[in-house]
Amino acid sequence: MNFCSHCGNSVHIAIPEGDNRPRHICDGCGTIHYQNPRIIAGCLPVYEDKVLLCRRAIEPRLGYWTLPAGFMENGESTEQAALRETYEEAFAEVELESLYTVTSILHVNQVQMFYLARMDKPEYAISSESLEVELFSEDDIPWDDLAFQTIRNALKLYFEDRKAGLYPLRHISLDASDTQKFRTDCHHNSAAD
Repeated sequence: MNFCSHCGNSVHIAIPEGDNRPRHICDGCGTIHYQNPRIIAGCLPVYEDKVLLCRRAIEPRLGYWTLPAGFMENGESTEQAALRETYEEAFAEVELESLYTVTSILHVNQVQMFYLARMDKPEYAISSESLEVELFSEDDIPWDDLAFQTIRNALKLYFEDRKAGLYPLRHISLDASDTQKFRTDCHHNSAAD
């Protein structure tokens, strides 16, 4: 950031009084510009024993497979964002079951939230954001062509948890070295496949 979005003056980086982190501070009006993580919301849609994946038609990771997800918009809940993104990327209507994974992606200042979701019908289609949209059984997942580590994590956890029929809320932290830390909440969610 070079200029204040309030008055247009230049900014400098300093730790404001009473704060503990460097912030952009306007040289003219004194506005402190806080930068906070962005939230990505999406679904892990399940129909019978298969999950719905989309092959990305946009960067980053054009041509790789992902779960339907995207940046949350102002004025919507995480649930609304997950449902909207699933429809925008796959024209799929789903029913949310439970929040399943919350991943803090430290090196890019993002938080990604995936909900387990049920598809009542195998109805979906490609969109401007997806080259292909398909239902995959566990054995057919294109593991080597998944777009992001977070997608791989969510899918591996889902297939492991499905065996026990319990879907605990998972908290995951990722840093630039792909070092992962997992934490599972004590309560379990039961979700029907």
